[in-house]
Amino acid sequence: MVPAVIELAGNDALERDQAAREPPAGVGLFGRIVRFALAGGTVAAVYLLVTLLLAKVVGLPFQAALAIGFTTALGAHFTLQRLFVWVHHEEFALSLRTQAGRYLAISLTQYGLTAATTGLLPDALGISTEIVYVVTTALITVANFVLFRTRVFHPEKTLEG
Repeated sequence: MVPAVIELAGNDALERDQAAREPPAGVGLFGRIVRFALAGGTVAAVYLLVTLLLAKVVGLPFQAALAIGFTTALGAHFTLQRLFVWVHHEEFALSLRTQAGRYLAISLTQYGLTAATTGLLPDALGISTEIVYVVTTALITVANFVLFRTRVFHPEKTLEG
């Protein structure tokens, strides 16, 4: 009798853990967008603040500040994407290692595009580096949602239909 009680208690804990990882019933595309925005907004604030504080307050060259801000946000972003935004009640289609590889490839591309636009466009357009940086970040955010949803953190089968 006692082992059954222990087993039931263990099952309850597993079910609670699983329920905590699953999105609420009915979370579709809109719910994913909201979760993506919440997680991304948090990480974007860190990215922007670290980069701009290092560039404007500390006085680091903008490209150096950008590299530090980007690196700081990278780990938090990957973790939030896996555990909050794209969590599924089924397993992910890709292994953690494959997800991390694809995520890093997208991130390095994002970094390259951001570095290139902030390095080249301000003088060409006659606008500040910070404006180019903010606009670039906004455009890349939209691309990331699509890529993460379809190529990195997708489930074995589509949950949102």
